[in-house]
Amino acid sequence: MINFPDAEFEPILSAIAKISANNAGPILIAIDGPAGSGKTSLASQLSNNLKSVTTIHMDDLYNGWEDALTATLTQHLNEWVINPMTQFQSVCYQKFNWSTNEYGPAVEVRDIELLILEGVGAAQEIIRQSADLTIWIEVGPQIGLARVLNRDGDQLLPYMLKWQERESAHFLMDQTKENCQIFIDGSNSQIK
Repeated sequence: MINFPDAEFEPILSAIAKISANNAGPILIAIDGPAGSGKTSLASQLSNNLKSVTTIHMDDLYNGWEDALTATLTQHLNEWVINPMTQFQSVCYQKFNWSTNEYGPAVEVRDIELLILEGVGAAQEIIRQSADLTIWIEVGPQIGLARVLNRDGDQLLPYMLKWQERESAHFLMDQTKENCQIFIDGSNSQIK
C-alpha cells in the first residue's frame, strides 16, 4: 500500500470539503493514472479520512484484458455509473470475475453520498463531464510495473507489458492527464 504524504493529501481533502459544502447531490471523484501509480491506495486513504465513501475499482468494470480500455468500458461507465448518479438513483454494475473471465452478478450501490471511481480509465472524458473532482497520479512505467508485479506476481509480466502499451495509447487519445484537476507525483510516495 502506498501512503501519500500530507503535502499531497491535504489539498485533496480541502478540495473535497469545498465541493461538499456547495453540492447537495452525490459527489463523484475520479482517480486515474498508470498501473502501479497508487490509485487504489489514494482511494483507500481518502475512504479512511472521509465519511460515507463508496469506492468502485475500474478492475471490476473492465471486460477482461483485451476489451478493457475500449468503447465497451465507456458504454458501461455511462450506463452503470453516470446515468444513475445524475438521476440520483442506485449505481448497478456487473463485477468482472478475472478467474472465469466473465461478468458476474450485478452489484447494487444505494444511497451514494461520495463515490470514488479509481483505476486506469476512471477519469476518461465521459467521466470528466460529470465528475466533481478528477485526480491524476503520475508514475514512470518501470516503477509502476515493478509495483504491480510486486503486488500481484511476476506471472502478470506479459499481460502488464501489453497493458502499459494500451493504457499509454488510451491516455494519449483521451488526454486524461492534461484534463485532470489535481496532479500528484506517485513516484515520491512511500510504500508501507
